[in-house]
Amino acid sequence: QVQLAESGGGLVQAGGSLRLACEADGRYAMGWFRQAPGREREFVTSISWFGATTYYADAVKGRFTISRDDAKNMVYLQMNSLKPEDTGVYYCFADSRMQGVRQGEVPDFWGQGTQVTVSP
Repeated sequence: QVQLAESGGGLVQAGGSLRLACEADGRYAMGWFRQAPGREREFVTSISWFGATTYYADAVKGRFTISRDDAKNMVYLQMNSLKPEDTGVYYCFADSRMQGVRQGEVPDFWGQGTQVTVSP
């Protein structure tokens, strides 16, 4: 079982920024999903094993940036220009596929989630 530890959630006003972090216990393709109240979990972004490939949901393109620090087994999600519709629980994931996880694919392992709330 892969161990994932998320941090960085919180409350921010619309237009503000937050950075999420996720630490893994090894090298994996990683990324984030999110789940708003009453809605299904949805893909946000992913990054491949060596960071060469990234994928983003259309709703976050141009506002969110995923990056990784392999020396620390960390992945980061920089979220800018946040909107109230970005509110939800953000789940880090890890996956054994080196090329990363695309929208529509289900990752292997999940973190516990961290709450992000964007007020109007």
